[in-house]
Amino acid sequence: MSMDIYEPGLSAPTTPVVITGGASGIGLAAAEALAAVGRPVALWDINGDAARYAAARIAAQRGVRATGVGIDLRDLASIAPALDATRAAVGCPGGLVHSAGTVDTASIDGMTPESWDSGIAVHLRAFAFVVQALQPDMAAQAGSAVVAVTSINATLGNALNPIYTAGKGGLLSLVRSLADRLAQVGIRINSVSPGQIVTPMTRPAIEALPNGFFEKRILLERLGQPEEVARVIRFLLSSEAGYVTGAELVVDGGNISSQRG
Repeated sequence: MSMDIYEPGLSAPTTPVVITGGASGIGLAAAEALAAVGRPVALWDINGDAARYAAARIAAQRGVRATGVGIDLRDLASIAPALDATRAAVGCPGGLVHSAGTVDTASIDGMTPESWDSGIAVHLRAFAFVVQALQPDMAAQAGSAVVAVTSINATLGNALNPIYTAGKGGLLSLVRSLADRLAQVGIRINSVSPGQIVTPMTRPAIEALPNGFFEKRILLERLGQPEEVARVIRFLLSSEAGYVTGAELVVDGGNISSQRG
């Protein structure tokens, strides 16, 4: 019997996926979406208790292997033991979602060397070294892929959070560079740039502004939900996106704002 080339492929490959920032927001939603199609997941998060709790719930609800790992991505020495723990719990990873992040709101006036180093370390530096650490495992397994969660701020800019914006912009460039290198060993890598998504990290800003402040600039006239980004991430990690690499997919509901809009 010949193979149906249009057979749905969201559940392939079946290899485990590491999700940084996996205990909340878009990272947690990505873990849920991947587990829903049977992929094992490892939730890496600075809040280890929350990561372990979420992983236990996902395993019970979805019947997949799942583990939570406490890790501070600013400490590069913590990557190797986190990877060892992941391999022991769910197997060698064939996917990575980098969703860990922090938001600065002090603009250029309140920026400090410490806040700059911390933000860039989480968003940008950690990603490079996590990819480096996972590359041998992913290269050894067919269909491996990476997704970096960036932001529309990387393109539009935002006066309030220059560190966040710089880190996300750096991720876009790094993804393009790594796509050239990782293709040589059969690994795809892409980025997803969300717009205004309701998460624990963004909720304080949303609630502090007048009703409809963001919605009036969005073509779909509503804020996005984490699961709407997670489904795009799942697609990019699957065989459905087997010919997609070095790309940026924008998930923002049609955001037409500027930083002064």
